[in-house]
Amino acid sequence: MNRSTIDLWVGIFVALGLGAILFLSLKVGNLLTSNSRGGYHIEAAFSNIGGLKLRAPVKAAGVVVGRVESIRLDPTTYEAVVSLTVSPEYTFTKDTIASILTSGLLGEVYVGLDVGGDTQMLADGGRIGKTQSAVVLEKLISQFMFERASSGSAK
Repeated sequence: MNRSTIDLWVGIFVALGLGAILFLSLKVGNLLTSNSRGGYHIEAAFSNIGGLKLRAPVKAAGVVVGRVESIRLDPTTYEAVVSLTVSPEYTFTKDTIASILTSGLLGEVYVGLDVGGDTQMLADGGRIGKTQSAVVLEKLISQFMFERASSGSAK
């Protein structure tokens, strides 16, 4: 092999490596998913959303059924209102419970939907009435520490 052929193969290998890094960074940032199918929009209000971000997945039984479209603060109740876009092939009942969950201890934050037993379905623009806010690890640790300190001083 001559020098120019080796340089060509090295160039191709470097270009493939840069393409793979670009692909992975877009995939991790949830920017690569297509939203061409549309879907219907529902809202849920939470007292604490933890580390929930835009375009975070919405999952039901571990299957991604949608994405977080927007997050805003309700000025009257001071709750975070999360708008969700759900794929049209999935329908959820009116008594569905929305929870903010984490994959593992330090994994991604997502919205989990648990279906109830109602016969009526959520329509486009509907609102989920039952929600469970995020569990903030720092808050749990501080509660444990303060409980430990108060029980120690009582003895």
